[in-house]
Amino acid sequence: FDPAEASGIITPFLVFYALHDGMVKPMPDKALAPSLAESVTASEDGRTYDFVIREGAVFHNGEPVTSTDVKFSFDRYRGVAHDLLQARVAEVETPDARHVRFRLKQPWPDFLTFYATATGAGWIVPKKYVEEVGQEGFKKAPIGAGPYKFVSFKPGVELVLEASERYWRKKPAVKRLVFKVIPDETTRLAALKAGEIDIAYSVRGELAEKLRSTPGLALKPAVIQGSFCLYFPDQWDDKSPWHDERVRRAASLALDRKNINEALTLGFSDVTGNAIVPKGFDFYWQPPPPEFDPDKAKRLLAEAGRRGGFDAGDYNCDASYSNIGETVVDNLRAVGIRCRLRPIERAAFIKEFSEKKYKNIIQAGPGAFGNAATRIEAHLVKGGVFSYGSYPDIDELYQQQAGELDRSRREAILFKIQQLMVERTIYAPIWQLAFINGIGPRVGESGFGRIPLFPYTAPYEDITIKGT
Repeated sequence: FDPAEASGIITPFLVFYALHDGMVKPMPDKALAPSLAESVTASEDGRTYDFVIREGAVFHNGEPVTSTDVKFSFDRYRGVAHDLLQARVAEVETPDARHVRFRLKQPWPDFLTFYATATGAGWIVPKKYVEEVGQEGFKKAPIGAGPYKFVSFKPGVELVLEASERYWRKKPAVKRLVFKVIPDETTRLAALKAGEIDIAYSVRGELAEKLRSTPGLALKPAVIQGSFCLYFPDQWDDKSPWHDERVRRAASLALDRKNINEALTLGFSDVTGNAIVPKGFDFYWQPPPPEFDPDKAKRLLAEAGRRGGFDAGDYNCDASYSNIGETVVDNLRAVGIRCRLRPIERAAFIKEFSEKKYKNIIQAGPGAFGNAATRIEAHLVKGGVFSYGSYPDIDELYQQQAGELDRSRREAILFKIQQLMVERTIYAPIWQLAFINGIGPRVGESGFGRIPLFPYTAPYEDITIKGT
């Protein structure tokens, strides 16, 4: 519920788009659409950003959104990009109630992307209320400025929200939203069939086929910004098999991506050679499609002194996506890379991944908003929240592009970084995931696909129920 704790993944935005509002955020018509801010102006030297807060924007308690709230929300943000934002922002000024000015220490062309989309720093909470109830009180009864107001929350069961009649953009058509926690996909599909829910997220494999063939239900696939891949955190250890690029490339060649795609997402996922930057992101570089060649994989292992393969230890993955891991582990074993599937509960997996606690193989799934630079910062360069090591030339190129205001020169640098990532097999790409979602017969506008690459229904205020 709290944007200050946004962890660098996309899942929290499922709730943020309902409960909160951002100064700028991805919307159907624009990747960086003004929202609580009616306008944003950058200085010619790239060091100053001026925001004008939208007149009439209010929190759910009726208090107006002010510059004080914007500064407070930025100052209290402590998510994954906290250090980066604090290092680059010199000062936040509040000339009056509707004006906010960010002064940067140096030009930073990605300021808006990091502030407004890749983190929770630009999603605004009410200073007065948070200070009155405290951090824990805010978590129990959050107040935001979004299209829906908090009603109740039963952990592990459901979140209930009701429409805010004073939301600036429009009054939501659906008066009450209930987010039900149904981890099991079979149970999720059964609830959709029974009319107990109207929308079911992420139904995969045979269940997706059943969804497609069920009268009255609609299947809605959406290729999202989740770039699934294998990460080799031991590649910087010269005693590890993964230190040899031939071994990493062998692992990539072992993956039968077409079969995995057909089996789990009915072929709707996008098999791409770019492991961490999805198609549709700014500065995306398109590499050649990844190969499937198990014989070549075995030859590379033999060349690397691993004829007959080797014991690769744990294959660490988010338990929510262990079905991908099961097939990948079988693919790897087929060429001699013997590993053990280790599914980990989602919150623990993300926490331990960022704390650099894993070895051997990690099934990663970068999914946050942003652009190529934000993904590279988090997953490829020194100090990145999910980066276990780095290469000096890539670090240097990243720093060059971070201050480059000429778009064409910056694009060339970011393309080069992605090219080096592919050439060195720092990651082995799997796919750009497609969510297979189910829609019940009552739904008019589901919201799926309206915000490009966003996996969930949004904007929530645009969702409709037939006949209402």
